[in-house]
Amino acid sequence: MAADRVAATVLQGVHGRRRAGQGDAFWQFRPFLPGDPATRIDWRQSAKSDRLFIRETEWEAAQTVALWRDGSASMGWRSSPAMPPKRERAELLLLALASLLLRGGERVRLIGGPGRSHAGRAGLEALAQGLLRNDGPDAELPQPDPGLPRHARAVLFGDFLAPLPEIQRAVAALAARPVRGHLLQILDPAEETLPYLGRVRFEGLEAEEPTLVPRVETIRALYAERLRQHRAGVAAIAAAAGWGFLTHRTDQPPGQALLALWQALAPE
Repeated sequence: MAADRVAATVLQGVHGRRRAGQGDAFWQFRPFLPGDPATRIDWRQSAKSDRLFIRETEWEAAQTVALWRDGSASMGWRSSPAMPPKRERAELLLLALASLLLRGGERVRLIGGPGRSHAGRAGLEALAQGLLRNDGPDAELPQPDPGLPRHARAVLFGDFLAPLPEIQRAVAALAARPVRGHLLQILDPAEETLPYLGRVRFEGLEAEEPTLVPRVETIRALYAERLRQHRAGVAAIAAAAGWGFLTHRTDQPPGQALLALWQALAPE
């Protein structure tokens, strides 16, 4: 419900992006999945094996949008009770974007989910249920997804504070399919400003060793520079793959980030 409300604020100021025509150029066969209409089964291809196959057209593959959010422990952090956890904001934006895409006639799926693409308004609840089923010790970067259609679009939501080589490998693996997409970095405001004073013990959420800083204010400038360098590195990785890179803080209205993503995904 919250995602639909955020999506509605964006819809008031922009037009939809429904595409006309399905097209009939063959793209690939894929295994039949629960929920697929039986009328889409290619019986000739299915007769060659003991499995059922769906015939996908080029248009269907190219207009699928695949979504992913970082579900690792660090995404559960927030600097104060007044702030939403980063994971909560990531899931809100993921579902709000899915709501817009589904209203616009797009097919939407989760990266690393059950593999099914959803269409129509009923798909939003299925995507939300998919996030719940995947709510566990998730990796902080997307894992290989063999079922991801070639030439799909992708949007990844996370803090992207992992080492740059790991981020580069994850993005390169998707871009090689080839998939084009966008990264949305979501940070708590304290992760940008380091507003603490005095002697502070920092404890990680993912088995990192604790760090004791005697006077945290003395490292604030260095911290800001390291964060700037890391963010520039993530942006460069995205640009090298032909992807976009956007940032968002949890103290900002979610509609701002959603509008930026919606405009970035607009047809060229």
